[in-house]
Amino acid sequence: MDYNTQRIKLIMPEYGRHVQKMIKYVKDIPDREKRNEQIRAVVGTMGILNPALRDISDFRHKLWDHVQIISDFEIDIDSPYPTPTPATFATRPDPIPLEKSPLKAAHYGRNIQNMIDMVANKPEDEVRRNMIQILANYMRQQYLIWNKDTVSEETIFKDINILSEGRITVPEDLHLSAFVPSVSNSSSYNTGFTSHSGGHNKSNSFRPGKKKITKRK
Repeated sequence: MDYNTQRIKLIMPEYGRHVQKMIKYVKDIPDREKRNEQIRAVVGTMGILNPALRDISDFRHKLWDHVQIISDFEIDIDSPYPTPTPATFATRPDPIPLEKSPLKAAHYGRNIQNMIDMVANKPEDEVRRNMIQILANYMRQQYLIWNKDTVSEETIFKDINILSEGRITVPEDLHLSAFVPSVSNSSSYNTGFTSHSGGHNKSNSFRPGKKKITKRK
């Protein structure tokens, strides 16, 4: 029997063994014009077998590059795109620079630390006050992800002062809102620095425990 372990290794398994065999067959065609004709048909088949590439803007370019990879860069064809070389895919991408400064409070994360630095650079006005309140509410939400109990607003305000290195002092008359978003609803919680009106949506004004009266027709 012909086992897969005894066959030639698949270079790109997503296309299957038949495509690899077809590319090998085309590579051995002596007539260049015939070779170009056949490889265009193979590329069309590859696009059908791997439809996920169609989501990429230059998916046809990808297909022609994959032909070269599967042929081990040995197929001599007239590609509509620049012919890649092994070095093209062996070159490592440029490393992404990472933030190396240590976190002052790991349970809040770096985003909150950056937000605190941004608020600290704002002038003392009503906008800064609103930003501090939104920031404090968001910090309480993040705090409760790690600690399932409760947290006082004094703790949050103290953390803001510590993380800002004394640049932010929460006003004494500022208090956190009574609404504490749950962890499951954290994705819908608005953390942007924008002010919102305090109006309630009438469609959600039905309170639990209050019986809903259905009128008879």
